[in-house]
Amino acid sequence: MSSLSEAIKRTSEVLKQGASTQVLDYEQRFSCLKTLYDDLLSGFIRMQFKPDKAHETAEEFFGTSTIRFAGVDGTMYSRPLFDLVIFFGGAYASTGTITFHEKELPNIKYDAKTIQQAAGISSVVPIYVNEIPEVDHTFFENEDSDKIDPNQQLTDQSIINNATIANWIMTFAEYYLAYKLITDPNQKIRIMLLDRSLSIDRASLIYDTAKRELWKTRSSLIGYRIGDSEPFDINDFTIARQSVWNEALGLPPPRGDYLGHPIIQSVKTKGPLTEKQIQLELKIEDEKRAKRVARQLKRLLEEQMITEENQTFRLNPKYTDVPERIKSLVKKLGDQFFLSKTVSAKTPSVMKVLIDGKEQWLKTIDIAFLTLFTMHIIARMPVPKLV
Repeated sequence: MSSLSEAIKRTSEVLKQGASTQVLDYEQRFSCLKTLYDDLLSGFIRMQFKPDKAHETAEEFFGTSTIRFAGVDGTMYSRPLFDLVIFFGGAYASTGTITFHEKELPNIKYDAKTIQQAAGISSVVPIYVNEIPEVDHTFFENEDSDKIDPNQQLTDQSIINNATIANWIMTFAEYYLAYKLITDPNQKIRIMLLDRSLSIDRASLIYDTAKRELWKTRSSLIGYRIGDSEPFDINDFTIARQSVWNEALGLPPPRGDYLGHPIIQSVKTKGPLTEKQIQLELKIEDEKRAKRVARQLKRLLEEQMITEENQTFRLNPKYTDVPERIKSLVKKLGDQFFLSKTVSAKTPSVMKVLIDGKEQWLKTIDIAFLTLFTMHIIARMPVPKLV
């Protein structure tokens, strides 16, 4: 047996050796990244520019030389408390002003950091440990299943360690805060900075919401209604998942899994159209792609997204206002999650909704839908010039 001082000394030496190894490993990795930045990435960042040209571009693009900006970042945590797990997710913004000058470099001024001026939203959701697997699709058997994986060891600790609910709340919070800032007439934000890759996030969200046949079993938003409006159905969400339409850029492209969406948009904006007219609208000339259009029209008819009369097709009137309905859904549940000061007596949690009078948890797939829809709303928003 060694003395206490020797034990402490040994522990210090072991810690020092282990930490030294980790630091050396970190330095080697960082040196590789530094080389990548110096040789490649630095070329994408323009450090030198002419102030007069930057001023001219700002005036032309924004309509003013003084522009408001915001940077949004999120935070999250989860903590066990007795039989509950407390999930917290939020997002906070740093705002300021960029002023472009004709004869000198732009200057940046950050808004004063006070509690009254700082922008941020957050939500905290307590959930019983045994209810988490029903809410979090991480615990399902696989992406094609609507049953919890029987091979997982669902001990309390493993559930707490693997739950992703806080991360989903945080992601939704970041995009919803960006949306609120952009639409706030007092903020007049024209440059929005997000600590995220939009293309990667969108691809991930499209993947997370891809299994249409499982929406009825996993999603609580199917069947949800706002006030006296029609309840949301699978077709509403099918249309909304690819609702970023840009005819000039040809998005979404009329091929593969995207084909149905350009068809829907064509018959919505220019219908009623015959099958041949749809092919012309989508610039489809070869026979193989024409057959795909015919198959897609048949599927859309079977799912009642479009209607046919006298060999012409039009969008089912029930789905003409999907973007507006989806926007109302995002605003209602976004405000419920992050801005409501009190919760309803009927739904005591911000993460619960009423479906036919019954209380249901929103699932992580529902938060994925809401996040994706928020991203689409931002992408479709016109940016007015400041005058």
